[in-house]
Amino acid sequence: MPFINAEAAAKTDYDVIVVGSGAGGGQMAYTLTMGGARVLMLEAGRNYDPITETAMFQTPEMAPLRGASTPDKPFGFYDATVDGGWQVPGEPYTQASTNEAQRFDWWRARMLGGRTNHWGRISLRNGPYDFKPQSRDGLGFDWPIGYADMAPYYDKVEMLVGVYGANDGLENTPDSPEGCLLPPPKPLVSDLLVHKYAGTLGIPVIAGHRAVLTRQLDWKNSPAKLHPGNPAAQQIITADMKQRGACFWTTPCGNGCSIRANYQSTTVHLPPALATGKLDIVTDAMVNEVTLGKDGRASGVHFIDRTSHRNVSISARAVVLAASACETVRILLNSKSAQFPHGLGNSSGKVGKYLMDTVGSDLGGQIPLLENLPPHNEEGVSGLHMYVPWWQYKEAGKLGFARGYHIEFGGGRRMPGAGTAAKLEWLTGGSYGAKFKEDARRYYGSFVHFAGRGEMIPNEKSFCEIDPKVKDKWGIPVLRFHWQWSEHETRQAAHMQRTFADIITAMGGRVRGEVKTDGAKAIEPGGSIIHEVGGAIMGDDARTSVVNKWCQTWDVKNLFLADGAPFPSNADKNPTLTIMANAWRVADHILERMQRKEL
Repeated sequence: MPFINAEAAAKTDYDVIVVGSGAGGGQMAYTLTMGGARVLMLEAGRNYDPITETAMFQTPEMAPLRGASTPDKPFGFYDATVDGGWQVPGEPYTQASTNEAQRFDWWRARMLGGRTNHWGRISLRNGPYDFKPQSRDGLGFDWPIGYADMAPYYDKVEMLVGVYGANDGLENTPDSPEGCLLPPPKPLVSDLLVHKYAGTLGIPVIAGHRAVLTRQLDWKNSPAKLHPGNPAAQQIITADMKQRGACFWTTPCGNGCSIRANYQSTTVHLPPALATGKLDIVTDAMVNEVTLGKDGRASGVHFIDRTSHRNVSISARAVVLAASACETVRILLNSKSAQFPHGLGNSSGKVGKYLMDTVGSDLGGQIPLLENLPPHNEEGVSGLHMYVPWWQYKEAGKLGFARGYHIEFGGGRRMPGAGTAAKLEWLTGGSYGAKFKEDARRYYGSFVHFAGRGEMIPNEKSFCEIDPKVKDKWGIPVLRFHWQWSEHETRQAAHMQRTFADIITAMGGRVRGEVKTDGAKAIEPGGSIIHEVGGAIMGDDARTSVVNKWCQTWDVKNLFLADGAPFPSNADKNPTLTIMANAWRVADHILERMQRKEL
């Protein structure tokens, strides 16, 4: 496989440099190489191969601390993330305020494939309203594109990566054309109860959409739809699709997947891109600057080798930043020159501005109807089988907050973990010995948990900038974060809490803990949901945005962005599917421009 060193990269002529290997970078490299472009991918983290490194069939009791989370492994011992988390040794970031309510936590995955190795794989399309939110309520910004522009690329991404789900005919939860979605897994018993009792409250519960193969991809028909008129690309992706196996419900997706049943950039985008012979990858490459030529165009990038600390410069016809929203912003702000003293592409002064995360709040409860169920295999796809789409988008003006949220929920008798029989005192009053074992068996599988994921409206007080003093271990200036939720978000979080409590009560259950009526206490800290987008938003006006509708920087015509940084809004839908669809759209545009000799 063409994983090369910096010396080899410096001697090769590339059409495009792609910085980052996650959802945006992986999709960009895939589309460009399938279209014939010569691409160099630069990844800040180490090489990672899920085929050989995934702990398939490893159960919690086989791990240290029974797989419980630690500061180094926030999501548990078997989580696929390596060398990453909310804190990365040697790579600090700072907070502009000591007020905990204004803290932003920044998750980074320093590994090939980035966050796609450990994400929840919830894959929801933005709806028509989500692309034009400002037109609906006067808040935030509209996208310079609409749903019709993105829909063909949602289709392609769903067919390529494999997304299960169903079409439910909901106005702002778009259906997919025939052949795009895989069948959803059957609901769990707890799902069926939520469906029944949430329905009595007028809350819809529908099949989830996740990037997991419930059956093998349609390798007979999909390749021609993905790459019409390109027989070489069709041949490559046909062979690749045949090698991906359907999930057999054994290992949590967050551990990675050696049979390639779930979506990870490392198992879905990069193998076929490498098979073209047109992709080279350099790992441990800390990009700190986009270099500028005398003609005002990007000439390439500069990076520091993480292991040797050596400085390296690489050139190409075009540069794509897909390093994740905040890291892309950091690179732009650190790319200073006489022409751009405040950072590359920052003539509008908007680089770093309008940073957004997803609004999050959660609540759980115990359901007596689920006690003492007979033993049965109910592990499923290690993630949601069903979910609640936002059902009150036409009533936002009556709720005291704009926009809305969807609900992710879970339950069931999955593989026991470190805390399965712990903390039962709120139900039992405390027990030990034979009674404790009896209680553990009785309550095992009788819990449900609800998590809201809502839209944040961009505001001028949530942004990142370069810290004037602090640098990382490679001497690169770090980001400093400013953060503030508005009342729209805190009221939304309080609404989540009331909704969750109402559903648990309707199920005849008991709420665990406090129902937080104060939204400022109910809402999760900024960054904790790991859905940050914005910082280099797209728009129709160079004075108020950083990139145009093609995610091309207004100031530098051969510099493009392909992660979440260009998002002008952050719908309640998880952003990864839209990042991939947009990256495919932008890559097609780059290929067209190259064919016309405009890049």
